[in-house]
Formats: sequence, C-alpha cells, structure tokens
Amino acid sequence: MSIVFVAASSTLAKGFVPVEVRATSLAYVRIGAFSALSSALEVAVSTATRALDQPDVPLVISCDKFAVNIILDLLIVSRFHVESFTPTVNMQGAIQLACNMTASIAGLCYFLYTTRNGVLVPDSAHAPEDSHSTRPSFRALRILARPEILTLAESAVRNALYPWLVHGIVSLGSKYYTAWGVFNTIRWGLIMVPVPALEATSPTFIGHPFQRHKSHNPPCSKSIGLALLIEIPICLLLSFLGAGPFAHYLSNSDTVAKTTARMWQTIDWCYIFCAVSTQLATILPATRPCWYLYQSLASNILYVLPWAIVCQVADLDEADAWTYHSLVFGGSLVFSFFDILVFDALWAWRLREGKTELGAFKES
Repeated sequence: MSIVFVAASSTLAKGFVPVEVRATSLAYVRIGAFSALSSALEVAVSTATRALDQPDVPLVISCDKFAVNIILDLLIVSRFHVESFTPTVNMQGAIQLACNMTASIAGLCYFLYTTRNGVLVPDSAHAPEDSHSTRPSFRALRILARPEILTLAESAVRNALYPWLVHGIVSLGSKYYTAWGVFNTIRWGLIMVPVPALEATSPTFIGHPFQRHKSHNPPCSKSIGLALLIEIPICLLLSFLGAGPFAHYLSNSDTVAKTTARMWQTIDWCYIFCAVSTQLATILPATRPCWYLYQSLASNILYVLPWAIVCQVADLDEADAWTYHSLVFGGSLVFSFFDILVFDALWAWRLREGKTELGAFKES
C-alpha cells in the first residue's frame, strides 16, 4: 500500500490536498505514504499483545515514539535545532515517519524477544501438557483469517465513504480544510485518546472470563463508566473555554480558529455518544463478528451514504458547508449509538434465552 501511495502521489494530492498548496505538497504526500506501513505494524503489534495480556509491549511502543519525537524535534525543528538550515514541513513529516517506524519496529522486536522460546505458557484453560507455539505460521494465519474477513469488510465499507466526504471538504478551499485538519487534531490527539485505549482493553476482559459474565453486567460497563468520566469534562471544558484558543494555537489563524471552534461546539456532545457506543461495540467482534459487520453496514448504508450523496449534489460553500457536514459526522455518531444499542440488546436477549451459543474455536 505504501508503494502504491508513493506511485500515485499526484493523484492522491488532487483528491485530498487543496489546490492552493497541491504543487508543493507532493514530497510530503510521498513521505506520509509510508505511514500505512508503520501504522499497520504498530496497530497489529499493539492489538495482538494486548489480547495476549502483554500490555507492556504497547507501552514500549508509546514510550519509544515519545522519546524519539522529543529528541528529533529538539535536534531538527525546534528554535534551538542544530546547524543553520531552516526546518520545513517535509522535515516534520519525515520526523513523524521516523518516530512511527522506530516505535513500531522496537515494539515488534521487544515482543519477539519476550517470546523468543516460541512456546506460550499453558494457563488453567488448557491441560498442563498442552503447549502453543507463538511463531508465525500459515496455519495460524488461516485461523485468524476467518473472523478477520468480516472486520476487513466492515472497515472497507466505512473507509470507502470517508475519503469521498474528505474530498468534498478539500474542494471548499484551504481555510476550511485547515480548520477540518485542526478539528481532527483536537479530536484524535486529545478528545478520543482514552476511547480507543479502553476499546482495546475491553475485548480482553470480554474474551478471557466471558463465561462468568453471562448473568452479570457486561464486561464493557467499566469501560463505559471510565469513558464518560473522562469525556464529559473534556467536552465541556473545550466547548466553553478551550476550543477557539486551542485551535488558534495550532493554526495561528483567527479565521481557522473561529471555524474550528464552531465545528467543535456544534457536535461536541456527539462524541459522548461515540465514547459509549465504541465500548458497547466491543462485545460484537469479541463474540459475534458477523453482527459487528451488520451493525456497521446498517449505520453506513442507512445514514452515512444518503448524507454523503447530499453533500456531493448540494452546492456547498464555506458558509453553509458545516451545516451539512455536521449532520454527516456528528449525526452518524448518534445513529451508530442507537444502532449498536439495538444489536447489543438483541445479542443479550438471545444469549439469555439460550438461543445463542458462543462460537467454538476452530483450528485449521
């Protein structure tokens, strides 16, 4: 994918970079293309090791990324950087890529080192004489491929719509697109940080002791409580005090800061629904992956797709574009919450009535 992105950098720039800076952005696009490799490696290692009860591996990845980022920023792009060159945005992109690649490779090496014997210690669920190899193999890949096809299909549908919407945002000009970029930086760099962390942890508690939770509260209930405890104060703080100043700090533009603040204050409450629905959704891929695909198809086809079409056919400008985009991005979060709630309720009812059994582990 990274090689394809590099080869198609001109086409990607036409679709996802404002025309004002398109000609000068090709080098940055080529550098950023390899984030596909680093992201895939980092997510695969982090998710797999959390499922194996080795959260120290994701911690090593995060610590390495933080340390390398601080060192390279001080040496290259800070006011006190070495040599006499002028830092550029391409240097910043190269630093980000170096941080991601170093951290992901370090995490993978650390994981391989901790499992260098190649045998997983048996637990209480297996006979003492059982041993399970941790070495990569095609047999293990076939086991993982069955449920992964469903989550791959879910991701493909969801991500087919998102670039279409982003292309429409890009066409509105650099100021609106920059505001959208700052909004996403605030969203993923601050607001949503606890949500995927809790999402990654919840399936571990669902998968290991699930039999004990059949007649009790769902394992994700604690994740929901923690998500609300963090997300509600942050949303209120940003909405009433911090969105505009923080956006101005990131963009150094009054116009961009004003637009970003409007974006956030319009749909901030939707991310509380998102925090809850993300934790509720972890039940489905951990126990019924096909249901996870169904709820995603329902949300994307019944809500996101119609509004995406409306955004394409409507004659939007910077003044009224967010009215439509807020209905797409914010409304989809609320719709997904009720969508997942329905599927979870049906899942719980069928399990309580004895109409659903947990699927058996199938080895190739």
